[in-house]
Amino acid sequence: MTDYKATLNLPDTAFPMKAGLPQREPQILQRWDSIGLYRKLREIGKDRPKFVLHDGPPYANGKIHIGHALNKILKDMIIRSKTLSGFDAPYVPGWDCHGLPIEHKVEVTHGKNLTADKTRELCRAYAAEQIEGQKAEFIRLGVLGDWDNPYKTMSFANEAGEIRALAEMVKHGFVFKGLKPVNWCFDCGSALAEAEVEYADKKSQTIDVAFKAVDEDKLAAAFGLASLGKPASIVIWTTTPWTIPANQALNIHPEFTYALVDVGDKLLILAEELVESCLKRFSLEGSVIATARVRPWN
Repeated sequence: MTDYKATLNLPDTAFPMKAGLPQREPQILQRWDSIGLYRKLREIGKDRPKFVLHDGPPYANGKIHIGHALNKILKDMIIRSKTLSGFDAPYVPGWDCHGLPIEHKVEVTHGKNLTADKTRELCRAYAAEQIEGQKAEFIRLGVLGDWDNPYKTMSFANEAGEIRALAEMVKHGFVFKGLKPVNWCFDCGSALAEAEVEYADKKSQTIDVAFKAVDEDKLAAAFGLASLGKPASIVIWTTTPWTIPANQALNIHPEFTYALVDVGDKLLILAEELVESCLKRFSLEGSVIATARVRPWN
C-alpha cells in the first residue's frame, strides 16, 4: 500500500500529537519550581509599578472544592494579566485559621474536657495540617504565588498586629459598647457565624400578650385623663412567641389612633379599629373610655 503521508508537505514540529495533560502538567509545575519562576518574576518586576491583589483567605479545613478552584484560578488570571501588562504583581496566599469548625473537629477527635491551652495547641496543629494539604492542591492547579511564605491568621505576628490595630481604633474612639443580637451555641459555649446556623421549619401558636405599663401617670396624661384608676397594659399579637422573654420595649405606630379600653379589672390599650375584634378574640367585654394618637404621648 502506498504511504501517502510521505507525499504531503506537512510542517515539522516537536509538539506531540496528543497533549497528555495529566502527565505533562506535573512536569511543567516541577520545572516552574526548579527554576524558581515566581521568584524570577519578582526580580524582573522589582522596579515596575505595583499591583497588589488582597486575597480573602480560604478556611483551613478540609480539601479544596470547585469553589476554591474557581476563586484561585480567576485571581491567578488577573495577576498574570497584570504582570504581562507591565506591573509587579506579587501574590501572597493565606489562610483563615480561626473558627468553630476547627474547634469542633478537635473536640470530636480529642473530647471536650480539654484545657484552654491544650485546645489551642491542638487547633493550631490541625489548622497547620489542613493548610499543607490545601497548599499542595492549589499548587497543583498551577497557581503562582509565594507558597513558601503564606500569611496565616494564627501567626503570632498577625495576632499581635490585630491587637495593635484594635488599640488604635479604641484610641480614636471607633470602638463603643452597644447591643447586638448574636447567634449562640449553648453546647460549645461559643458565638456562631451566620454560615454555621442551620434553619429548620417550625410551627408555633400565635399569641396575644399584655405588657403592663411602666409609667401609668404618663399614660393617663397621654389619654387626657387625671389618672387611670386601674392597672393598664398594652396588648401585642406575635407569631414568634419564643422571643417574648427577650422583649425590652414595644413600638407603636405614629399614624394609628389607640384606644384605652376598660374591661373590668384592668385597662387595655388597643388600636382603635381593632377594639371590637380583639375583645371578641379575648372573650372579654369592655368599653372605650379614651383615645389618643401616638405623637401627643412623647
